[in-house]
Amino acid sequence: MEECSNNTKNMFYISAFHISKIGQCLLLTAVLLMYLMTILGNMTIVLLVCLVPQLHTPMYFFLSNLAISDVIYVSATLPKLLSILLTHDHWMSFYACMTQVYFFSLSAASDVFLLTFMSYDRYVAICKPLQYSLLMNKDVCLSLALSTWLISVTNAIINLLTTSLLSFCLTQKIDHFFCDLKELYAITSSDVTSRNILMLCEDVLLVSFPFLLIITSYVFIISTILKIRSSEGRLKAYSSCTSHLTTVILFYAPVIIIYGKPESEGFKQMDNLLTLLYTAVVPMLNPFVYTLRNKDILNALRSIKGKSTHFCMFLISL
Repeated sequence: MEECSNNTKNMFYISAFHISKIGQCLLLTAVLLMYLMTILGNMTIVLLVCLVPQLHTPMYFFLSNLAISDVIYVSATLPKLLSILLTHDHWMSFYACMTQVYFFSLSAASDVFLLTFMSYDRYVAICKPLQYSLLMNKDVCLSLALSTWLISVTNAIINLLTTSLLSFCLTQKIDHFFCDLKELYAITSSDVTSRNILMLCEDVLLVSFPFLLIITSYVFIISTILKIRSSEGRLKAYSSCTSHLTTVILFYAPVIIIYGKPESEGFKQMDNLLTLLYTAVVPMLNPFVYTLRNKDILNALRSIKGKSTHFCMFLISL
């Protein structure tokens, strides 16, 4: 590619999805519904955890952080996709692209660490129940959450700085529905060897290693559950971690498929659809996964609903 100086007036062409007009209308409707449901569902989780004292536990503390991260996750990518599908304006400014890079990197890293710490919480609860209050006290939870956001912000800043220093031509096509780092590295005229090495290190430290920790946690958890003699006890222990395990599978399965298979231009649209799966569908499903079979959350919803009803009746009586 020919050399060209970096320019803050650079505009990127986001190709998004190559589909028919009817397909665009259907995708627009689906993405809009997913986005609204994600915001509503995750913010409901955050409000419930804040307002209901029964949910002031380590598991729900991390869940509320995960909900905030998921809101950032979808807000970093889906609004531009909605704009493209609605207005057919595929152009994005350099600053808007860098903003996407920052917030997507931040939320992706925080999701990984929060899922890892939630697996540790389930490990302590099931494998070391007598030490749970000591190992998962308030200070420990706050430290883990703070470290999550600090590492995520640091990672996002590094990605932002290394990407913003790249040289781009005045018009470049990004074959994706958002400013993905790999796509930006593919269209730059700069040497990205060092940046590819940095990305590989990030994949190992921020994705692969936490995933191995989650797997290790569940090996011990399953081993402990199998040692429980009563079927009722095994079922209770198993049900306490099914929601988290489901979220982990939903999050990592598309990532493993995308990055595990060889690169191919013929599967580019499929890659984009899989990316849409873990950037839109998974954050939308997380609140449902944690509420549909969770008695604590359901009781909290009933409690809030009851209080709201009494408050409305009080206002009417006035």
